[in-house]
Amino acid sequence: MLDIIPQYIQVTALYYLQWYTPEACLQFKDHFHALVRSACQQHNTGTVGLKISKVVVVGDLYVGKTSLINRFCKDIFDRDYKATIGVDFEIERFEIAGVPYNLQIWDTAGQEKFKCIASAYYRGAEVIITVFDLADIQTLDHTKQWLEDALRENEPGSSFIFLVGTKKDLVSGAACERTELDAIRFANEMQAEYWSVSAKTGENVKEFFSRVAALAFEQSMLKELEKSNGRMAQIGAGNLINKLPKDSKEEFKAFLAEGHLVTKTSLQSALDVADGSSKTVASAMIM
Repeated sequence: MLDIIPQYIQVTALYYLQWYTPEACLQFKDHFHALVRSACQQHNTGTVGLKISKVVVVGDLYVGKTSLINRFCKDIFDRDYKATIGVDFEIERFEIAGVPYNLQIWDTAGQEKFKCIASAYYRGAEVIITVFDLADIQTLDHTKQWLEDALRENEPGSSFIFLVGTKKDLVSGAACERTELDAIRFANEMQAEYWSVSAKTGENVKEFFSRVAALAFEQSMLKELEKSNGRMAQIGAGNLINKLPKDSKEEFKAFLAEGHLVTKTSLQSALDVADGSSKTVASAMIM
């Protein structure tokens, strides 16, 4: 039997991939958050490598949701249209800054009769991708309703939102530019990042999903570090800080306020400026 080696999509270490347009962009920075960079470099990523982030793809019938996912996950383009019945999903593996990371990409049906089924799968989405056809402006008008339906099933502010125009290969340069101006306006109203892609040619598809993965990865890392930081800060703030001399207390509180990771190393650094008795008591807490 042949061993199947998982294929990973590499995302450049500690860097975001470029956005499509600065006119409708979720993040302008080039690097991951300092805490994320530090955690990746120190291999202190907790359970993020085991995590699967949920992505839901919504939009009208025939806009190319399945083709977009198939081009990215399978590198294929099927000219024979087959409508998605209910929901389907793919899992794509990434390696971001040396950390394995997975996206579970849900392909939802665009038919009205399947809406009640698909909506149950919107819950827990960390990324919502609303798709329209660049060659059919009416499908852009419908994206706000699709987004509203998806957001209704999720906590406010819990999901990254992307607006994606497909079938870029079918529209001329001038027509594409006109439609993109409308799409960028929609994206800003939806607080979404905008991309134009072609599943047929593959234009921007890999770049788009790599961008999605990078943003979702950073958010997952920050949540993981916040949980870890909270557990350690409780020890540090409640027990350790109170046993430090006054000057050291203020210094360590400032360290926490700046958002630094509270680790054994950082606690030990604080201990190094404490008196002997404080060192003895607090050292026992981090052994």
